[in-house]
Amino acid sequence: QVQLVESGGGLVQAGDSLRLSCAASGRTLSRFSMGWFRQAPGKEREFVGGVSRTGTRTSYADSVKGRFTISRDNAKNTVYLQMNGLKPEDTAVYYCAADQDSTLVVYTTTVRYEYWGQGTQVTVSS
Repeated sequence: QVQLVESGGGLVQAGDSLRLSCAASGRTLSRFSMGWFRQAPGKEREFVGGVSRTGTRTSYADSVKGRFTISRDNAKNTVYLQMNGLKPEDTAVYYCAADQDSTLVVYTTTVRYEYWGQGTQVTVSS
């Protein structure tokens, strides 16, 4: 079991930046590939980005490429999502998730991830 807790969300204006954190407890985060997902009201949860266990591979949704960056600090058992150039369409609840089975591949589907945080709200005003 691993417990995930997101933080860092908030209300910002278009063009601003935020950094989300996902802190893990219960197990060493280095055993997991990690993903960030988001869910806007009335929409399905969608993949934002992910990082492999060692951090050597990352993957991003087209909608956030060049604006969002995922990193991980396994020593701190934490994964980060740096979000720059935020847009109103980025407004959503953001979730981090852990995939215990993959090593190098970053999967983009929710079913691959066994553990989820409770989410943190990001609201971007125009």
